[in-house]
Amino acid sequence: MIEMKDVFKAAIGGRASDVILTAGSPPVFRINGELVPGQTPPLSVEEVGAIVTGLLRPEQRERLERQRELDFSLCTDGVHRFRGNAFWQRGALAAAFRLIPDRVPSLKDLGLPAVVEEFALAAMGLVLLSGPTGHGKSTSLAAMLNLINERKRVHIVTIEDPIEFVHANRKSVIEQREVGDDTLSFANALRAVLRQAPDVILVGEMRDPESIAAAITAAETGHLVFATVHTNDSVQAIDRLIDVFPSHQQNQVRAQLSMSLLAVISQRLIRKTDGRGRVAAVEVLRNVAAVANLVREGKTHQIYTILETHARDGMCTLDASLKDLYLTGQVSLEEARRRMRNPASLEKL
Repeated sequence: MIEMKDVFKAAIGGRASDVILTAGSPPVFRINGELVPGQTPPLSVEEVGAIVTGLLRPEQRERLERQRELDFSLCTDGVHRFRGNAFWQRGALAAAFRLIPDRVPSLKDLGLPAVVEEFALAAMGLVLLSGPTGHGKSTSLAAMLNLINERKRVHIVTIEDPIEFVHANRKSVIEQREVGDDTLSFANALRAVLRQAPDVILVGEMRDPESIAAAITAAETGHLVFATVHTNDSVQAIDRLIDVFPSHQQNQVRAQLSMSLLAVISQRLIRKTDGRGRVAAVEVLRNVAAVANLVREGKTHQIYTILETHARDGMCTLDASLKDLYLTGQVSLEEARRRMRNPASLEKL
């Protein structure tokens, strides 16, 4: 049977972002967004089951058996960390692992716009990061927390499932709570967090009305709150937060969000033209007065126009970011066109 430490070592050496284990296939690596099968024989159902359960603590195995899926994290060699998700498919165990960089990158390293630093150092408000799974939201959040930690003396509480980047106290005090081990749920942790005297709160994911309402309330009451949303762009992120609530509550949520929202950052990782890694295309929506008014009135579809015309406020559409990446030779025409909302604007160039 293969040793998982060898699989992780191969992933690190090959600069893979993910490792996928499933019966009937060798370990599969995601490198620069593409799936690459390993050179070992296909794994059997029994082998995958033994590998996955061998990585878990007894209480995690029990939780996986009961809930049929489990998020967890592990450190393989004292340096490199992986975020894992174990789950059942067709009656057999499978797992996916995400490699977490061994150091927290800076905002500049990630290619994020300069205005993101302004959001990270703000006194209060809600900052949303949106985008598909695997496109760097957690890394961007870690970079913003790291910047706060280096610049400000504040109390930071994170609620994560699982903990990915481990932060050491510098100027700030950072406390990281993992769902399952340190708290029962995001909602439970958010109910208690305001009693823990935080200045900055990070919510790994807002999954239900209760946790979303608690995050918005925290932002309203003078805290800086960061959270992720799985949507395609910044406007959809706002709609997602509102649509989670019953219709009779949505007007109230719109009003709260119009006042507490600071910004929405939506990002995609696009394969570079040279094939060596990926680069971030970033959409930035700042909650200026015109945006707040549209959120309050339920006219969020009109926000796209403001995004396109308010570059002076640090805003940028995903299409504009992709166009810049193409014009500077960082991504190919095909890669840019595939991700754009309006590819025709690129053709005119």
